[in-house]
Amino acid sequence: MALNRITFDAAKMGGQACIRELRIPVATVVRCVASGMSSEEILEAYPDLEQEDIAEALQYAASLTEDRIIPLAQTGS
Repeated sequence: MALNRITFDAAKMGGQACIRELRIPVATVVRCVASGMSSEEILEAYPDLEQEDIAEALQYAASLTEDRIIPLAQTGS
């Protein structure tokens, strides 16, 4: 899956994942969705965004949850 709308730039927003070189972090978009905002409300609040940006932000966030952390067994103390 290619994510063409997610960009990283150390000089913008501390290098965090943003939408299309804009100063709109992916985390902001995902947080809006999580808080119950509709796509229309998000697009109204952030006029530079497009519907495809929201979809890709969610795809990116979902891909981050695929990482697994396997705890190591602890040895005696």
